[in-house]
Amino acid sequence: MLPLEGLIVVSVEQAVAAPFCSSRLADAGAHVIKIERPEGDFARGYDAAAKGQSSYFVWLNRGKNSQVVDLATKEGRAELEKLIASADVLLQNLKPGSMDKLGFSLERLRKDYPALICCTISGYGDTGPYAERKAYDLLIQAESGLASITGGPEGPSRVGISVVDIATGATAHASILEALIARGRTGKGADIRISMFDVMADWMAVPLINSEAGNPPKRMALAHPSIAPYGVFNSKDGKGILVSIQSEREWKKLCAEVLGQPDLPNDPRFANMVERVKNRALTDKTVADSFASMDRVDLLKRLDEADIAFAEVNTMADLAVHPHLRRIEVDTPKGKVSYAAPAAIFVGENRHYGPVPAIGEHAEPPLAGKKA
Repeated sequence: MLPLEGLIVVSVEQAVAAPFCSSRLADAGAHVIKIERPEGDFARGYDAAAKGQSSYFVWLNRGKNSQVVDLATKEGRAELEKLIASADVLLQNLKPGSMDKLGFSLERLRKDYPALICCTISGYGDTGPYAERKAYDLLIQAESGLASITGGPEGPSRVGISVVDIATGATAHASILEALIARGRTGKGADIRISMFDVMADWMAVPLINSEAGNPPKRMALAHPSIAPYGVFNSKDGKGILVSIQSEREWKKLCAEVLGQPDLPNDPRFANMVERVKNRALTDKTVADSFASMDRVDLLKRLDEADIAFAEVNTMADLAVHPHLRRIEVDTPKGKVSYAAPAAIFVGENRHYGPVPAIGEHAEPPLAGKKA
């Protein structure tokens, strides 16, 4: 039996943040009812990479039931009310105020269904000067300062995935699990409010603290502001290899066993981390010249045998055949799709991942909830 089996989650969701959360609840056995408008979650149209279907949608909606509910109609609102009445969790990420206007204010729901766990995802929260603003992943990357510390010296950059949405969905997932544990002890539900801005501001704590201490972070691409050598150096055949030297012991081993220059640490310019950072251009050139004289296979062998921390700078094509990549395969309306497996491994359990639903594929009434 899966840990959330018997629990019912009603998710009035779209895009990425809430679907990320509810997909993880579905993976754990929850009966997730995805409420879609008649035209469907707009994330269904993001791309056509997964056998003609959206890669985002296929990734984030496995194992859910899709139920079309037109909340613009009286009948649709009555249908949602019936679903909520049987639910353990209500998750939603509509535009702020939308649920209130439809008659589903949190105050009313908490009164009528005291065991219900409500989780509301928004861009900036319920109050404050930006509460009514629209918020999408890249907008929050910019607004939170994340873009300002991402990229190279030439300018800010976006993180290459929907990191704000994913972080927000993961925060909602953890919060709902906390509330379920608490409800098991007290019988009481919860009212959880999560804003994308707050999630990313929390994740930005270290650069914020450093900036307020007079040390604002610099954009250094694949390098480190206070460690050298720590960066990408190319092998003779052009493969980028990221090396991280964190201690003097590692520096000496790199020089002796990889670079073939055991006396290099005796040079005052490279004698310790402070000096290497001060002379970063020369430090990096010394490593780069040595790496450029070796082909990838020989260089990786030397780094591995010397127990140096390193990684190859891989492309998506490299990831697709990576020896450490674990995959799952899910059914979709257009056939099976394979992609990366969820990170958590439950030893002794063989998790099954449910199919991705077509729009409105499920309309049957859910089982009675509130078992935990």
